[in-house]
Amino acid sequence: MAITVQSICRHPVKGLSPEALDAARLTPGAGLPHDRRFALARPATRFDAQAPRWLPKTSFYTLMRDERLAALTTRFDETDGVLSIARGGRQVVRGRITEPLGRAIVEDFFAAYLGAAAEGKPRLIEAPSGHMFSDHQDPVLSLINLATVRDVERIVGAPVDPLRLRANLYFEGAPAWAELGWLGGEIAIGAARLGVTARIDRCAATNVDPTTGARDMNIPKALNRGFGHVDCGVYAAVVTGGAIAVGDALAPPG
Repeated sequence: MAITVQSICRHPVKGLSPEALDAARLTPGAGLPHDRRFALARPATRFDAQAPRWLPKTSFYTLMRDERLAALTTRFDETDGVLSIARGGRQVVRGRITEPLGRAIVEDFFAAYLGAAAEGKPRLIEAPSGHMFSDHQDPVLSLINLATVRDVERIVGAPVDPLRLRANLYFEGAPAWAELGWLGGEIAIGAARLGVTARIDRCAATNVDPTTGARDMNIPKALNRGFGHVDCGVYAAVVTGGAIAVGDALAPPG
């Protein structure tokens, strides 16, 4: 059975909702365009855009601790830098987050929305060129095998929305867990080639329903119970750039 890309997603603001794409153009040494370009930094977080360094997820507001974020639907327009945020289908705030005033508007919204749980005022920060606010220390894409998700459902005993895993590429056609055997090899998608670099270890963010914000599962515990590890999915770095699209074949290593 051919392996094909079923969906492509970016998360322009770390911790907020995904955006589905029909296609994207990949560049060596970079992640999916505009993915994790922005992040909501906690008050104590220090980030210097002139000398960027990787920061752990605990530096930011994410679903791991702030499940209320999942109740919001966001849309980023890279042409004008505007982020729109909706709740229950109704727009609640809109701001041009590439500019200070727009960022301030969005920061004020999140301070009010998170309330005491924010433990101070969030700061919306932007990654400079070549940097992204990924959980991985290098710019990468995250890939999820949908057959693996179905095997996780077998252990959990309930449907698992793949969006809980907040990946960039979701693919179909490979046996469950086959992707863990691709480490150190290269995969081809469209005109691009990606080197598979690491397994993705899962945290409490996956316990949150991506639609309702309910913390209704314990995915890491289920993974450990069923498979003896907490990994699901792999990271891959772009080696050869090019266009990719939903429906493209994915050629595994070797």
